[in-house]
Amino acid sequence: MVRVIDYTQCMAWEFETDHEFQQQLDWMNEVVRSQIWPLEPFAADLAPEQLDRAFEGVKGEAKERGLWAAHLPPELGGSGFGQVRLGLMQEILGTSALAPMAFGCQPPDSGNSEILALAGTDAQKQAYLFPLLDGRLRSGFSMTEPNTAGSDPTTLATRAVRDGNDYVIDGHKWFTTNASVADFLIVMAVTDPDTEPHRRASMFLVDAGTPGLEVVRDIPTMAEPAVHSGHLNAHCEVVYSGVRVPASALLGGEGDGFAIAQQRLGPGRIHHCMRWLGQARRAFDMLCERATYRQTHGKVLGEHQTVQNWIADSLAEMTAARLMTLNAAWIMDTHGAAAARQEIAMIKYFGAKVLHDVIDRAVQAHGALGFSTDMPLEQMYRSARAARIYDGPDEVHRQSVARRVLRGYKPPANGVPSEYVPARRADGLQRFADLLDLAAINR
Repeated sequence: MVRVIDYTQCMAWEFETDHEFQQQLDWMNEVVRSQIWPLEPFAADLAPEQLDRAFEGVKGEAKERGLWAAHLPPELGGSGFGQVRLGLMQEILGTSALAPMAFGCQPPDSGNSEILALAGTDAQKQAYLFPLLDGRLRSGFSMTEPNTAGSDPTTLATRAVRDGNDYVIDGHKWFTTNASVADFLIVMAVTDPDTEPHRRASMFLVDAGTPGLEVVRDIPTMAEPAVHSGHLNAHCEVVYSGVRVPASALLGGEGDGFAIAQQRLGPGRIHHCMRWLGQARRAFDMLCERATYRQTHGKVLGEHQTVQNWIADSLAEMTAARLMTLNAAWIMDTHGAAAARQEIAMIKYFGAKVLHDVIDRAVQAHGALGFSTDMPLEQMYRSARAARIYDGPDEVHRQSVARRVLRGYKPPANGVPSEYVPARRADGLQRFADLLDLAAINR
């Protein structure tokens, strides 16, 4: 059976940003390019405190404009923007890894603030959320483990065992971003290994320096092979050995870990994809600039058909990914996160491929220069590879999409394809016999 889509139920969507918010976006675009991009060449040499000072002016104006921590509701210090507006902001901030820090929406702090807003008690919000939003605390999210599949979080092995008024956490984590500079971590640990898989785990707040908490190392990665210990955005290996936390450190209820994580991941994936588009556009601009002046075989690159194809394909792919992502954001805004699951899964793997392919073409157009560290492209290329892994690998999202699509189909009753031409012809001859007889007579 072929699935029929009822387009009469689709709402109109304006492909336009209101004038007032567009002015905000224009300001963001200008300030990111003029005040944040110039910091990039030596940002690795700056301590977190120095970066904070460099961002002070931008942070102050972002707060005055209502653009600070815009992913949170006004009562928690944000602007309460929907996902479409947040996505448009993230597209600009995604052009630089530094930019989200100047607007209070840098991962993992932004996702952790959403968790605290969703599941935190009043006391937890006072102790962790508000200082986090003010920039007085830094956080990490500790879920991925070296010995269990990150694509299947139901297999988590880290345990949190109730002991009187406390929980005792034991386990081994890695890729806990910011653990070496964080003031606290949000840890996913199994509290009931015998219940249904998606009710096994819970989330806990663990302060840095708690006895038994050991940050083993900052992990060298493909994106950052030279580790600068104690710097922001490093991915860390962490061991929990008898880490004792009070019962008040539990976020939500026991077994709520997966449900809370899903609430965090939906918007987070939209923001990832829009940030990727910002990165892709920056690489695209470098590709197009290169095509205007680099000479080969008697003409500039932009006059060669292959390079023209790279430019045309890149623009089409970025446009498609942008529309897909904003559509997912619009569905989330109008119908809720659950209604956007398929669209979010599609943008995750499609957007990751677009990011990689556009950067790859830009590297190729620059040749040896693109391969060198004299251009930002090689670092962008290395970082882009991780997009196919984190927040769920491409394969898992493709599987999820295919399963959802196939729910709308069923096998034909007689085992013959619905569009099988001999069967359709026989059916048509029978249904339109009178018409065919009349046509024969009129000949």
